[in-house]
Amino acid sequence: MALMTGKQYRESLNDGREVFIDGKRVKNVAEHPSFKPIVDVKARMYDMAFEPEKKEKLTTRLEDGEVVSRAYKAPKTKEDLTGIRNHVETVLDDLGGVVYRVGDETIGEMWSLYDAQDKLNEINPSYAKNIANHIDRVAREDLFHVSANTDPKGDRSKLFSGKDGGTLLHVVEENDKGIVVKGAKFETAAAYAHQAFVKPTILNWEAGEETMAPFACGFIADMGAPGLKHICRTSLGTGKNDTDYPISTKFEEIDTLLIFDNVLIPWENVLFHRSLASAAYIRSTLHRYSAFNYVLRVLRRADYLLGTALLNVEQTGLTKLQAVREKISQLINYREGINAHLTAAVANAEVSPGGLMMPNQSLLYTGRVFALSNFPAMAHLTRELVGGQLAVTPDSETFADPAIQEYVDKYYSVGEWSAKERGKLLYFARDLLNSSYAGHRTTFELFAQSPPFAQQMSVFNSFDMEAQREMVRKAADLKAAITVTNQ
Repeated sequence: MALMTGKQYRESLNDGREVFIDGKRVKNVAEHPSFKPIVDVKARMYDMAFEPEKKEKLTTRLEDGEVVSRAYKAPKTKEDLTGIRNHVETVLDDLGGVVYRVGDETIGEMWSLYDAQDKLNEINPSYAKNIANHIDRVAREDLFHVSANTDPKGDRSKLFSGKDGGTLLHVVEENDKGIVVKGAKFETAAAYAHQAFVKPTILNWEAGEETMAPFACGFIADMGAPGLKHICRTSLGTGKNDTDYPISTKFEEIDTLLIFDNVLIPWENVLFHRSLASAAYIRSTLHRYSAFNYVLRVLRRADYLLGTALLNVEQTGLTKLQAVREKISQLINYREGINAHLTAAVANAEVSPGGLMMPNQSLLYTGRVFALSNFPAMAHLTRELVGGQLAVTPDSETFADPAIQEYVDKYYSVGEWSAKERGKLLYFARDLLNSSYAGHRTTFELFAQSPPFAQQMSVFNSFDMEAQREMVRKAADLKAAITVTNQ
């Protein structure tokens, strides 16, 4: 067991997994044009850990001295959380773009379940042992671990009553080897990952213990397991010129509908089973660690908005205008607002029920809402600052046509900015703001961790409101004995 290389990662995907895209089964995931760019990105991440100038930030040691990815060691101190942030930022700096589903953010969901050891032990002591073993295994084997959460949207009235097991993932059999599951989940990056933490997303278990018990299971699924099929959406970057679309041709992350067609999950991979309490607990605490890595990525997206806007207005001298400076200031406020939440979440970190160090939950969840709810407005502000040429600029092949070179040079060169360089900036801005990929990213970010109402509920549930109540009790001279609840 040791850190994986990029070559080993590519080879590990040839495990017989059933992957389908654009009407055909994929023979080699690592080399297929729809997957190769993002597989190359992940392979690069593996190789970075072996480079002397990056190794210190990207790796750490377990208690027994084994070297593992910094991203996969559960945090026990504030310094560990800072180390995780340094890991994410070092990776993104090297890649030159933002990737969301690459493992470091999804391992946090297993740490959340680790915090439920006492609850798991009440049900079955082997479940707590299993989660501890899998957290250790991911670190030691350097596995690309994702999280399968989202359910296909069937008839909710039937799903919530336990009557329809056709689409909602559920247990159909138990035997001496494990549980057999059937149903489906959506998950980004599943087709080129090693394993997924599969869990229910139901918020309403009103049908009762016995009826809903088959749906209340969580487990680790091998992405090459027999009976598991990956049905992938079409890539938004395949076949496009990488000059015209510098982001989507490199960082397109493919979403997958995972079909569990009577898939056997060995008992050692079962993390909880027939437990509504465990299912409800994991949903309420799922993002207590993973939201940190996730919001770090939105911070980097904010950096790209700010940098794109700055370069576009500076090349034409518009930064001399107060109105333009005001808009740039708004982008700075947005960027620094996200940064402040993340920084404070570490400075005020809390010890979790399982003894880990988790980012301050209130600051983390309010930071996530701030980052995601303001992003569309900030993207639109960036469009204003880039201007209408974002929508009308010809592609790079047209720019390079010798027959019109003199006109391109005349009308697209600005000061020291050549037409070619200005075109590259506009292509980057278009892919960041206006392309199909840009639209997909905005929707993905909105729902990737949970829908907006659930994110607001995380804020509501994680904020300790008693201090504000007590202030008003004292100021209004209210009786202290009056009880207020959030029920």
